[in-house]
Amino acid sequence: MKSMKKYLFVAVLVLIVAVGIGSCAAGWFDFGSSGSGNSTNDNVSGEINLAAAASLKNVYDEKLIPMFEKQHPGVKVVPTYASSGDLQTQIENGLKADIFMSAANKQMNKLADEGFVDNKTNKQFLENKVVLIVPANSTSNISSFDDLKNVSGHIAIGDPESVPAGQYAKEVLTNLGTWDSVQSKLSLGTDVTAVLNQVAQGSADCGIVYSTDAKSNKDVKVVCEAPAGSLNTSVIYPVAELKNTTNKEGADAFMDFLQTKEAKDVFVEYGFTIHK
Repeated sequence: MKSMKKYLFVAVLVLIVAVGIGSCAAGWFDFGSSGSGNSTNDNVSGEINLAAAASLKNVYDEKLIPMFEKQHPGVKVVPTYASSGDLQTQIENGLKADIFMSAANKQMNKLADEGFVDNKTNKQFLENKVVLIVPANSTSNISSFDDLKNVSGHIAIGDPESVPAGQYAKEVLTNLGTWDSVQSKLSLGTDVTAVLNQVAQGSADCGIVYSTDAKSNKDVKVVCEAPAGSLNTSVIYPVAELKNTTNKEGADAFMDFLQTKEAKDVFVEYGFTIHK
């Protein structure tokens, strides 16, 4: 009798172990998918259309899009880069976009007010700095924003009507009391990349861009950051899904990817700060 009980006990124990191994193999105990950003999602496929501010082109094209597509082999991320104001207008006029990442809250808020944004997904995500740059080989005496009053050539900034970097530039110059004295010298760019290129090529004596843009181009050098108090608000990059997305699963997966440590580390590598 004792022998039978012993054999029964062993048989039950073996059955329990076998079930446990099978459960693990079937993924019941999935320890590897808790937000690491490395797992793939079989439900994600097709195209994800990303509308992003021009200042995000380098970080997305060089690192983040390849990273995401490697994790999701069935997905193709199709980016559209322009000034945030231009992207806002394109979205209002029917641009096919699943995700919008702006360089300022103004454009995101306008689209949200108009019903284009899925507000549940709207996040204050990144921060940037506003800096004054000159050509890398410049011998000018420009060392501060106050020196812009004495510039005899062109000062490149984004068009304040549609380019967040230009809106920030105007805000800094206005708060420093130099806007009126420099208006006749301004060369307006269609986006922050155009401003950067004007300075890098020497067609402008100096320019006002984001620190991340300056970091990306060896043909410019930073003179200084915008002085403390010269900006009314921080330079915030919000990101959100759009209500008219045609690939909800893909948009969700991309938004989740942006929140991973791996993605955030790349943004920091390119000079951005993660908004707290």
